[in-house]
Amino acid sequence: MNRDELDGKVDQVKGKIKQAAGDLTDDEQLRDEGVVDEASGDLQEGFGRGRRKIGDAIKDIGDAIKR
Repeated sequence: MNRDELDGKVDQVKGKIKQAAGDLTDDEQLRDEGVVDEASGDLQEGFGRGRRKIGDAIKDIGDAIKR
């Protein structure tokens, strides 16, 4: 897991907490912020996952060339 994936997970959790707090307090703005934070976390985690897979593929190619 790389930094982008970890930060994305943190944003997802933060968003879910904001959504729950907004639901409990009937604060529509806080709930909406939570939705945005969660979506942002999803994107950042996906970006990190893609970056990790590309890095793994490049490493595999380098290992194959060394043989």
